[in-house]
Amino acid sequence: MKLRIEKAIYGGSGLAHQTEGKDAGKAIFVPFTLPGELVEAQRSEEKSSFGEAKLLNIIEPSANRIEQRCTHFGECGGCHYQHADYAAQIEMKHEILRETLERAGLTDPLQIQTHTNKPWHYRNRIRLRAAKFEGNLRVGYLRRASAEFLPIQMCPISAPLLFKAAEALLQLAQQDPNASRWMQAATEIELFTKADQTKLQITLFVSEEPAKGFIDLCTKLQQLIPQLVGAGTAILSTEAGRGRKVQKIKQGTSWGTEGLNYTAANESYWVSRGGFFQVNRFLIDELVNLVTSNRSGTLAWDLFAGVGLFSRALTKTFKQVVAVEAAADDLTRTFKGEGRRAIAATTLDFLRAAVVQRERPDLIVLDPPRAGVGLEVCSLLARLKTKHIVHVSCDPVTLGRDLKAMVDSGYRLAELHMIDLFPQTFHLETVAILQQ
Repeated sequence: MKLRIEKAIYGGSGLAHQTEGKDAGKAIFVPFTLPGELVEAQRSEEKSSFGEAKLLNIIEPSANRIEQRCTHFGECGGCHYQHADYAAQIEMKHEILRETLERAGLTDPLQIQTHTNKPWHYRNRIRLRAAKFEGNLRVGYLRRASAEFLPIQMCPISAPLLFKAAEALLQLAQQDPNASRWMQAATEIELFTKADQTKLQITLFVSEEPAKGFIDLCTKLQQLIPQLVGAGTAILSTEAGRGRKVQKIKQGTSWGTEGLNYTAANESYWVSRGGFFQVNRFLIDELVNLVTSNRSGTLAWDLFAGVGLFSRALTKTFKQVVAVEAAADDLTRTFKGEGRRAIAATTLDFLRAAVVQRERPDLIVLDPPRAGVGLEVCSLLARLKTKHIVHVSCDPVTLGRDLKAMVDSGYRLAELHMIDLFPQTFHLETVAILQQ
């Protein structure tokens, strides 16, 4: 069928409406298309309220369509927008964010301020699959919309050092029986580097460790990749729990340092191997400045604090900063000293206790995972009546839900920023400033 693409939607596809047949008017989602294009597509999946289609041919291409940079684009499940020039990517994300918030009921017009940087080689961390393919050990990702292994030869959104190190591991495996044994035991490999690519950490995910030889593997790899400062294994196991299987991870053999000192926004953060840190090495400083600049007072709470990315910056302008994180090993180890308090707890548990106490912060920073903060947290925040809240979000749908609850409780959405931490993909980061 022929379809005219009307707009981009969250998830990476273009939206069109079927014009012919018994399903005329039905919404059709077509990946790898751009607004305004006339395309030929074939129905691939049918839902009650919409259909999905596979792109067959571009009849009338958009002026914003460009050649992809990665040879795996379209097959790989990682990128969605390499066929669009970068300005068009930003415009699509801008409109997706605006429409998503409007659908959530946030209809007051508010200018979305956009923040960008280099759109390639930005990732400081990648996690690759490892498997045999046509008789050879390869690294790769999953094919789009499947669990099938896709061997890759490049990854232009990752820092160059990361894929170079993965290639070095494969090279070692071809030359050295011990390295081959370890690589065959690995199902996934995670690589993490500093912003300047001067240090590297590697984790091998295995179901069972080979008997010996990990130290030898690491020392030989360091000869090929001098930036390697630490490596370890993560042993995977599956256990039954509440009617479903749960994957458990146990730390195995280790070599070198246990993490990296990552410099961002003029601060040094200790990030343990496997610990969470923002992935865009070009925009972390901008994100920290957006969240923390021009804010001061007596007390600030940093909820979902991670390693304390925002907490450290806030200590410069607040007398006391409380950082709350459920997985708080790195935070409690490093966020110490006068005016600093690290708490190992969920945000929900912390707020439940806080509402019955007299302590009230001047500022609350929220940086939740993709699921958002949730309606109970929003209700507790409304009871606290903190004058200023900064909400960082990586999902516009859950952000819309949470912001609508906060606005209904009396907060005003004062500023809205879209920061493009994930170029070439449909993912976007938002910073919302709320005031009483």
